[in-house]
Amino acid sequence: MLKKLLTTIVFLVCLSVTTAGLFAEDPTPVQAQTTTQEETGHSSHGESVHQELPYWSVLPFVAILLSIAILPVASHKTSHWWEDNNNKLILAVGLGAISFVVLLIYGYSHNIVHTVFFDYIPFIILLGSLFYISGGIVIKGDIHATPLNNTLYLLIGAGLASFIGTTGASMLLIRPLLKTNSERKHVVHTVVFFIFLVSNIGGSLTPLGDPPLFLGYLKGVPFTWTFKLLPEMLVAVAILLTVYFVWDTFAYKKETKKDLKRDDKLATPFSIGGQVNFIWLLGVILAVAFLNSNYIPEINETPTLGFIREAVLIVLIGLSKFTSKEENRKFNNFTLHPIQEVAYLFIGIFITMIPALVLLEAHGKELGITQNWQFFWATGAFSSVLDNAPTYLTFGSLASGLLTPAGAASPLTLGQFIGNVQAEEILKAISVGAVFMGANTYIGNAPNFMVKSVAEENKVKMPSFGGYLAYSMGILVPVFILITFVFFV
Repeated sequence: MLKKLLTTIVFLVCLSVTTAGLFAEDPTPVQAQTTTQEETGHSSHGESVHQELPYWSVLPFVAILLSIAILPVASHKTSHWWEDNNNKLILAVGLGAISFVVLLIYGYSHNIVHTVFFDYIPFIILLGSLFYISGGIVIKGDIHATPLNNTLYLLIGAGLASFIGTTGASMLLIRPLLKTNSERKHVVHTVVFFIFLVSNIGGSLTPLGDPPLFLGYLKGVPFTWTFKLLPEMLVAVAILLTVYFVWDTFAYKKETKKDLKRDDKLATPFSIGGQVNFIWLLGVILAVAFLNSNYIPEINETPTLGFIREAVLIVLIGLSKFTSKEENRKFNNFTLHPIQEVAYLFIGIFITMIPALVLLEAHGKELGITQNWQFFWATGAFSSVLDNAPTYLTFGSLASGLLTPAGAASPLTLGQFIGNVQAEEILKAISVGAVFMGANTYIGNAPNFMVKSVAEENKVKMPSFGGYLAYSMGILVPVFILITFVFFV
């Protein structure tokens, strides 16, 4: 299993290093974390091409996102078809090929190269490293399933998500939480709040936490800038934990005495196995934070040197494999299916979204979204029903088009937002909207469906798509309205 993962990752890195220069006619130094004129098509050549790119070129992007939203829930037949990752790959490659051809015809080969090699590959390798290393950590035990213990567990999970990723934290913590609550009958609300807090909102503080923030980091947003989202995160977490504690207190009182006695009888302290993987997770954090052009200036001149970070992440995956007991991953029912699903879908998403990004950079000022609160809700609304990572980039491009001075040689990159008060406030609104509102539906963020699947495997009857939406509309939307007035108006 690891051999297959490492072989794929090494192939992607080698391909990127050897191929990145082949398309470049007049190579400009490109950081792995920034967008250049060649990426956006705003050079003297790019602007003429930019104007000629047709609006219908975004249709493959719309099609792939609608497929993600609809196919898993449309019918039993489409749901069964969607379960096979190979079918996802067929869809992604087919729609991606359409955009690929269109972009080549209109002269956007540089955009393809930089999107695939400097955005997609680092994105997948980071997710893969967090996913695989966290899978080697096993938490055993069954503490008392009291409202206080459950609330503290969700608080710890929300804090951990920013440092091992929402995917890593969700897969690490959901099974122990279900085990702890296995003696109780009223468990659904606990899983729903877990999705809210651990699978989404908790991943706000670092680029490791949630895919949108990592894409922002790749576009030049400093690693520590996301710490500025702490006030918004604290408000949301405090309110949601308070609501959860009250809710679970009432639910706890509905449990039978027999079930509560059984919970007391079976209670055992938590124990953690595979602790060595915490060292490798720390290695991931350090690699992402320091192996970049800020600390290795040579990357500015030779962009492919930036792949030293991805090489280190691959080594950390191997170290996790050879220093962990195999039974730990077996205990976690660990498979590569979730990361394979993300890799297959996102290669299509990353390619098909290029026309949307280019058009938004050119025409963002025409859409009427100019205020912080508008960026917050627009980004959040799309993140709720599509995928929050490309949505983040899309509205980042819109903001770039809005903020770039007339006559500028190239649009502002997300990294260039930093230091500009107005631009930073808009970037905060986009970031919070993408991360927080990915929790609104099962399809807003990849871990949501993964947690739902694990819960159902453990005999928890999770709400339907519409049922979950009712939870989020009743609980999350009022919180987001409050956050709007406190931070974005």
